Amino acid sequence: MKQPHTLRWPVLTALALSALLGACSRQRDDELAANQRLDGAAADLKQAADDVRRDAQQSNVDAQVAANQAAETTARVSADMAITAKVNAALVSDDQLKATQINVDTRDGSVTLSGKAPDANARERATMLASAINGVKQVNNQLVITG
Repeated sequence: MKQPHTLRWPVLTALALSALLGACSRQRDDELAANQRLDGAAADLKQAADDVRRDAQQSNVDAQVAANQAAETTARVSADMAITAKVNAALVSDDQLKATQINVDTRDGSVTLSGKAPDANARERATMLASAINGVKQVNNQLVITG
């Protein structure tokens, strides 16, 4: 009967070691899973940071394009306003035309004259004066002869 007793300790020791190794193995598996989750979270964070950086760069490009377009529009409108002012000044300072009511509209360097002219010579003179202004690309004379 002593034999079963002597076998019991090695069996119990083997079972205990087996349980311990199983627990260690489970702990190792848990550590691996945690590391994999951490690596995955780090990769997701890096991807999100890359996306934000790319979006910010695109926003900067979009803002620069919008600023350039606004600057071009402002320059074009300013140039048109200057042309309109110069054409009006030329018409008002001309002895044949100063008493006439001529409206001047400028868009992209194209001048439109509208209103009334006393005769064909005054109408033609208005076209000539407007054409002589620097920056005028064309003149659309819509003046109506009233005389």
